[in-house]
Amino acid sequence: MERQAGRIILLWGWRRALVAFLAGALAVLAQAPYDFFAVCFVSFPLLVWLLDGATGEASDGFLRRLRPAFAVGWWFGFGYFLAGLWWVGSALLVEADSFAWALPLAVVGIPLALAFFYGFAAVVARLLWSNDIGRIAALAFGFALAEWLRGFLFTGFPWNAVGYAAMPVPLLMQSVSVTGMVGMNALAVFVFALPALLAARQHLRLGAALLVVLVAAHAGFGYIRLAAPEKPAAHSLDVRIVQPAVDLTEKWDASVRDRIFATMMGLSAKAPEPGHNRPQLILWPETSVPFLFTERPDALPAIGEMLGDGQMLVAGVVREEGGSAARSRYYNSVVAIDDRGEIVDAVDKVHLVPFGEYLPFADLLGRFGLEQLVAGPMTFAAGNERHPITLPGGIRALPFICYEVIFSDLVAVDATSAELIVNVTNDAWFGDTPGPYQHFRQAQIRAVENGVPLLRAANNGISAVVDPRGRIVDALAIDARGAIDVRVPISNQAIVCSSQRRINGMLIMFLLAVAACILNVRQRLRAN
Repeated sequence: MERQAGRIILLWGWRRALVAFLAGALAVLAQAPYDFFAVCFVSFPLLVWLLDGATGEASDGFLRRLRPAFAVGWWFGFGYFLAGLWWVGSALLVEADSFAWALPLAVVGIPLALAFFYGFAAVVARLLWSNDIGRIAALAFGFALAEWLRGFLFTGFPWNAVGYAAMPVPLLMQSVSVTGMVGMNALAVFVFALPALLAARQHLRLGAALLVVLVAAHAGFGYIRLAAPEKPAAHSLDVRIVQPAVDLTEKWDASVRDRIFATMMGLSAKAPEPGHNRPQLILWPETSVPFLFTERPDALPAIGEMLGDGQMLVAGVVREEGGSAARSRYYNSVVAIDDRGEIVDAVDKVHLVPFGEYLPFADLLGRFGLEQLVAGPMTFAAGNERHPITLPGGIRALPFICYEVIFSDLVAVDATSAELIVNVTNDAWFGDTPGPYQHFRQAQIRAVENGVPLLRAANNGISAVVDPRGRIVDALAIDARGAIDVRVPISNQAIVCSSQRRINGMLIMFLLAVAACILNVRQRLRAN
C-alpha cells in the first residue's frame, strides 16, 4: 500500500490529472441507481494521496502554491460531475432540431462549472493539510463547506452531494435525520478517506477505530430507528397517484391534448384497487394538464364531475396571470381542485431551473442569441412564497415542484408547517437514465430528514409513496403508465427540528475544521 500510495503522490502533469478525473468518475458508482458505496473507499484515498503530492514551489507566491491542489480537486470534480450528470443532455434531444447545438454546453459545460466547487474544497483542505489524520479531517471539512455553498451559490445545484453515497438504503438513511445533509457530507468524506492512512501508518489505529465506530453508529442508529415502533398516526389519507407516461414530443401538441387529458381522467376515475378505499386525494404530475385552464373553460367542470364527494385533485399545471398575451405571466404551479370543479388553492414554483424555465440575464444573453431551453413553450415567472395546501381531513401538505425537492434547507418541514411532503415532477425529459433515479433518491432522503411521508407523482416515473423513515410503500417504475392507491398514515416522526439539524451539521463541520487546524499547527511547530 505504501508503494502504491507513493506512486500516486509522485504523479505529475497529465497523469495526475487523469487519475484525479478517473477517481471522481469512479465515485459516481456510489450514487443511485448503482449504489455501490464501497467504491468511495478507493476514490477518496486516491484523492488524499494526490493532494499529498500537490505542493507548489517554496519560491512561488501564496496563490501559485495552491494551484496544484485546486487542479487536483477540479479534475476530481470534473470526472464526478461528467459521469454523474451526462444524462442532462437527454433533455436537449427531445427537440433535437432546436436544441441539439447546446448538447456540449449541457453535458460538458455544467460539469466544468461545478468542478470549481471541488477545486475550492481541495484548496481549503490543503490550507489545513498535515501528514496524519488531520488531512482527512481537512478534506472532510473542505468538501462539506463546498457542498454547502453548492446548495445556494448561483441559484444552487446540490445534485449528487457526496453524502448521498453513504445512504443507499433506508437502514443507512436514518442518520441524516439528526446530522442534516451538511453533517452527512462531512462525515461521509471523512469515513471514505480514512483508508488513506494505510499508506503512512501514522494514526492508523485511531483511524481504524474511528472508521469502525462511525460506520457502526451509522448502521446501528438506522437499525434502532427502523425497529422502533412508529408513533400512532393521528389520521390517515387515502391517496391515488397517477403516472400517465406522456410522450414529451406530444406534450404541447394541440392535436393530442384531448387524448392526454382523457388518459389522466380515466386513470383518476377508475375503481379503487382491491383492498383499498376510494381515494380522498388524487395526485397528478408536474404540468400534467396539457393546456391552460383559461383556454379550456370546460376542463374544470369535467374534473368536478369526475371527482366524488369530498375528493380533491392536486395537479401540476401551467398557470396564467394577465389579460393579454403581451402582459401574461406564466407560473409552473400545483393547484388544488375540489369536487365542485373549483380551484381552491394554488402554489407556484419558487426555485426555477435556469435556462430551463427562465433565461437568467435575459436582456444580456438575448443579445447573443441565447434563449430558454427545453422546459416548455413559455418562460416562467417565480412564485413569491410557498405555503401548505389543506387536503381532505385538514391534512396540510407542502408542495415542491421538480428539482425544488433536492434543496435540503428549502424542504424544511416542521410539525407546525405541514404533515406531508408532495413532490410533482416531469423526469420524462431524461428518459431511463440515472437522472430520474438520482432525483427520486434525493426526494426519498427529504422524507427521512423531516420525518414525514412523501407523495411523489412523476410523468414517467418514479412515482411513489415513501414513509417517514424512507421506506418505499408503493411505486411505479420508469415508463409505466398507471395509478397506485395507498392509505398513508399521517404522523410526524422527526427526531429533531430543521433548525437543530442545521446546527448539528454546522457543528460537525466546525469540529472537523478545528481538528484539522490543531494538527496542522502541531505539525508546523514540530517542523520549526
